[in-house]
Amino acid sequence: MGLQRGLSQFDLTNIIIGAIVGADIYIASALTAGLVGPFSIVLWVVAGLFAIAIALVFAYCSYYVPRVGGPFAYVSEAFDDFYGFLTGWSMWIAELLALPVFAIAFANYLQALIPLTPTAEVVVRGLFVAGLTLVNIVGVRAAGRLNDALTLIKLFPLLLLIVAGLGVFIIRPETVVANYIPLLPLGLDNASHALILIFWAYAGFELGTLPAGEVENPGKAIPRAIIAGMLIVSFFYVSTNFVLFGLVNWTELSQSTVPLVVAGTVLFGSAGAIIMTVGALFSVAGSDESGMLGSARLAYAMAIDGLFPRAFARLHPRYNTPYVVLIVQGIIAFVLSSIGNLPGLISFAVLNLAFSFLLTCFALIVLRKDDKANLRGQHLLPLAGIAICLFLLFSTTTFDKVAGGLVILAGIPIYLFYSPKEDIHHLKALFLSEEAVLVRRLEAREIYLANLLDIVRTVFQRIRRPDNRKPGGR
Repeated sequence: MGLQRGLSQFDLTNIIIGAIVGADIYIASALTAGLVGPFSIVLWVVAGLFAIAIALVFAYCSYYVPRVGGPFAYVSEAFDDFYGFLTGWSMWIAELLALPVFAIAFANYLQALIPLTPTAEVVVRGLFVAGLTLVNIVGVRAAGRLNDALTLIKLFPLLLLIVAGLGVFIIRPETVVANYIPLLPLGLDNASHALILIFWAYAGFELGTLPAGEVENPGKAIPRAIIAGMLIVSFFYVSTNFVLFGLVNWTELSQSTVPLVVAGTVLFGSAGAIIMTVGALFSVAGSDESGMLGSARLAYAMAIDGLFPRAFARLHPRYNTPYVVLIVQGIIAFVLSSIGNLPGLISFAVLNLAFSFLLTCFALIVLRKDDKANLRGQHLLPLAGIAICLFLLFSTTTFDKVAGGLVILAGIPIYLFYSPKEDIHHLKALFLSEEAVLVRRLEAREIYLANLLDIVRTVFQRIRRPDNRKPGGR
């Protein structure tokens, strides 16, 4: 018997926001400042529009294929398991590359509080990855209450930055004018590469799209929730960057590895630096925890389909989590954090994401059925998505194109080796059960900005409750 309780449009919006917003805002601004200067603010808007278009493609695919597995499931249904595997493989690589990015960012922000030697920096990255791997093996639900308590701690510094920064702009508008002129000091030569780095900050919706079977009135709720969630994220990102580039000159931002600490220092001195640093450390840790979990589940889904090593589907006897793939991911993340750099890792991750998004856009063209759904834009959106993905692929560096192509092609022999083998039927049935899917998706609400919306709604409902009582009621 199916679940009687469905997810509302608000619930879905909450989950989408939680899947996107995290540590990216603490990283990307400084990287793009040295490429295009204050013009970055325009690219944050453009990247948001790109992400909304592709997110809607995912939403519509989820409507037609209400199964767990995301793009792996969509493309497999539209074409076959081979293309589905390449989609899942490239997305797993992209999600895997995000893990060392957060380890590097964590060490950078910790260095703002405690000076670290090169050896100590490596140790911090190792402990960071090992700690989050352990948390995910023990089970993220055990950390749910802690995440609730830390949500406001993570969000407060950014809200403080936005409010205080806008206040400064009202009092001293000449500050904004001085820092935003000229808007494009370096020209547009590096604009496409900067857009790649910013687009990465909007990624995450691919892990937050729900199977339509759990959503009330999915034909309307899914696209509306996607649009609402992406608009909220875009507003939050653009506001933060508007304040950041207005407070600090782009030349100073481009030389910093901790841009929000610089802005906090401008506003509140050393106290502001500490507030921003602590917020960044909590946010980076929370983002990497959810990213590690999402990538592990993708690998686990492909393993129980017989397309990945069987060991990746091995569950811990006590905690019932895919501990083998979590340990493998942790080792890879630590190694990459020691040899990679932030722009290179992010750009390579976006190339792999764009490839998986491209196949998903083609899948919607095959999956759509005009006689069974009235989804607005389902004919134009995949075409727009294809154009966006091709632009993202083209905008990556030559090294990324060559290395990314080789990595994607490396998935072919893996598929050929594992595809003849049978899937793990009992694990597959358990993983795809409606109850298990719902529990996993509700866990995503423990993330960052999504929790704030839930808190605001709860408070608003309690304030209004007395007004809804009948006269004379108790």
